[in-house]
Order: sequence, then structure tokens, then C-alpha cells
Amino acid sequence: MQQPEKGLKRGLSARHIRFMALGSAIGTGLFYGSASAIQMAGPAVLLAYLIGGAAVFMVMRALGEMAVHNPVAGSFGQYASTYLGPMAGFILGWTYAFEMVIVGMADVTAFGIYMGFWFPEVSRWIWVLGIVSVVGGLNLCNVKVFGEMEFWLSLLKVAAIVAMILGGFGIMLFGISTAPGQATDISNLWTQGGFMPNGVGGLIASFAVVMFAFGGIEIIGVTAGEAKDPQHVLPRAINAVPLRILLFYVLTMLVLMSIFPWQQIGSQGSPFVQIFDNLGISSAATILNIVVISAAVSAINSDIFGAGRMMYGLAQQGHAPKGFARLSRNGVPWLTVVVMSCALLLGVLLNYLIPENVFLLIASIATFATVWVWLMILLTQVAMRRSMSAEQVAQLKFPVPFWPYAPMAAIAFMLFVFGVLGYFPDTQAALIVGVVWIVLLVLAYLMWVKPAAGQAARVEQEPAFSHR
Repeated sequence: MQQPEKGLKRGLSARHIRFMALGSAIGTGLFYGSASAIQMAGPAVLLAYLIGGAAVFMVMRALGEMAVHNPVAGSFGQYASTYLGPMAGFILGWTYAFEMVIVGMADVTAFGIYMGFWFPEVSRWIWVLGIVSVVGGLNLCNVKVFGEMEFWLSLLKVAAIVAMILGGFGIMLFGISTAPGQATDISNLWTQGGFMPNGVGGLIASFAVVMFAFGGIEIIGVTAGEAKDPQHVLPRAINAVPLRILLFYVLTMLVLMSIFPWQQIGSQGSPFVQIFDNLGISSAATILNIVVISAAVSAINSDIFGAGRMMYGLAQQGHAPKGFARLSRNGVPWLTVVVMSCALLLGVLLNYLIPENVFLLIASIATFATVWVWLMILLTQVAMRRSMSAEQVAQLKFPVPFWPYAPMAAIAFMLFVFGVLGYFPDTQAALIVGVVWIVLLVLAYLMWVKPAAGQAARVEQEPAFSHR
């Protein structure tokens, strides 16, 4: 029997990586969370997605510059350790794993809500328990099997969004009414209380949900250790995916708010299912529910993969228990998958205890973790550039555009989002949880990781002293 290779296997092609990022970022945030953002900002949510998308693209380019320069597993955690110091790498790596757990909880919660469309009498936590068990098992397979499954799930999701956009434009073009006396055209963007009905405050408040929607796209950097030919695959994926996500989000929101007045979107589950259900096309609503369920499964899949690979990278640096670096016969860090699946079971408990309020709380905590990770990626890239000579910078194969102004603007925007979380009462709890999390990580590093690293260094030096 062939022995497993040491290290992760490079089994992910450009096709896999591109659709994994789409799968992670186009999921619960679009199919369910978008309704919350629309209620906060009204049609002006389109501006929030454009601004947020531009900032996220800069994060991806910063990550791309580093990942192409040095493609390793758990990429940005290791880059932070190198350029900002071991503590920064420890905090970034574990916050990303925390982000994936929280985002995963939002995704499993959404899955339970979608299943309620068909089975309203079944408790939501039962569906959550079932999906965590299934997806956890799938993540123990060979990485190529995982990538292939993610590709098909994401393809179904993207095809549904394209069909939704084209169908929506068809409804507007032929003037099909969704309700008596109700317009179905682009005028709904400004006739329902104006383009910005809740003022600038509503637009700013929506950033808490909008940035959550883009969360997970940084998984492209995590795939660096398992990508075939990362020098070519990663730049193509990074340049293509953010633009496509932005187009999907903006065009989808445009269609939704043109077909229906923005106040009515999301009042009954997913806005996608609601629109087609209200049109009287019951089979279309069923088909769309299948799509949003597959979207949630795809996102959960990516969440478990991303957290697992980051914890594998942390274990290699001595920032996590050594067991997380052990690989199965399939080249999968199996213990990380098991731990991540167990962590998602907290979502089962939350859905059992507070089924009504769980989504907004989870989404805002996920926003804190996501934006913290993005901020650290941007700061790491700035630190890497400052450590390089002009000759080394000239040799970069995928440099950040508009250096240094664009990265600085993106850093300022991430700090602004933290301010948004702290300002609005609904999201203040998320900021408190986030700050407590960072403080706990700093204490954990100082109390356990740093002393252990110092002891390991002394052990390595002892033989040298003994020969003197």
C-alpha cells in the first residue's frame, strides 16, 4: 500500500479554486443575509456592495501578492508570523479559524431555515445536526474529491443566480406584475421612499451585513498549499472571482428590488424563494429552495476546509496542538475536520435555544472576525513590502495595484467597519465578543505559546553548548 506523502497534496486545479471561493463567498450572505442589508439601507445597499467589493478586491490582491511570492499551507497566518511577528500570526490564524466556525454556524442556521420551507413542523436544530454530520464526513475525503464536489455545488449556485438575474430582467421587460397595481421595473429603486430611504445612517449600518456577505473569499489564499501550479492558478482566480461576485451581488440586488418594493424583501425566508413563490410559480420556488440549500451546503463545506487548513498551518508553526498537523491516508488533516465539525455543533445548540435571533448575532460576530482577518492581511502585505529591497519588489510576479494608496484606503475602510459595529446597538455585542476573543488570544500566546517556543529553542541550542 502506498504511503501518504508528507505534507498536503496538490490536487486542486484552477477550476476547483475559482469555484471554491465562489462557493464560500456566494452563499448565506447573498441568499439570506441580503434581506437584512436591504431592510437597513433600501436600494442604496447597491452602493454598499460596490464599496465593500472594491475594498475586498484590494484584500485579495494583497493576499495574492504574498501567496504567489510564497505559496504555503495556511498562507496568511504564516505570512503574518514572518512579517509582523509570531504573535500576529497566532492571532490571525486562530481568528480565521474562529471566523470559519462562526460563518459556518450562520450557514448551518440558514440551512435549517431553508428546510423549514418544506418541513415547517420539524425543529430547525435537527436539520443543523444532520448537515454538520454529512459535510464533516465529506471533508475527510481526498482533497480532489472535495474540490470536485465543491465545483459542482458552486456551479449549480452560480447557474441559479444567472437564471434568476435573466428571469428578473424578463419579468421587468414584459411587465409581468407581482401584485395588482404594483410596478415591476427599475423605478422601484427610487419610488419607494427614495434611493436612500433610511438616510446615510441606514447605508452605513448595512456594511455590517454586506461585509459578512463577502466573508470567505480569502480561502483562495488557504488553497495555496494544495494548488497545482500556484504561480499561475492563484492570480487568475484572484482577478476573476471578486469581479464575478460583485456582478452577481449587485445585479441580483438590482433585480430583487426592481421586481418587488424593497420593504417586502425577505419577510418570509430567502428573498429568492419568496419572490418566485409570490409570483405563483410554486415549482420554481421549490427548485430555488434546492439551490439555496445546495448553496448553504457548499459554503459549510468551504468553511470546514478553510479552518482545517489554517489549523494545519498553525500546528506546523507550533501555534496549535501537533495533532492538527497529522494527515490521513488521503492527505487530509483529519483532526482539524473533526474539531471543526464539533465546533459547528454549537450552531445546533444556538438554534435550539434562540432560533429567532440567532442569525443577526452570528452574522455580526462573523463580520468582526472577517474584517479583522482582512485588516491583518493588508497590514502583513504592507510589512512585507517594507522589508523588501527595490530589486525584490521589481521581481514580484503579482504586485498590488496602486501601491501604496489603495492598500492604505482599504485599511482605513476596515477600521471604519469596526466603528460601524461599535456604533449600532444591534451589532455592539459582536464588537465586544470580538475584542474579548482577541484579548484571550493575546493571553493564550503569552502564557502558553511563547514559553513553549522559548523552551524548544533552548533544547535545540543545548547540544551545541555541550560540545564546547
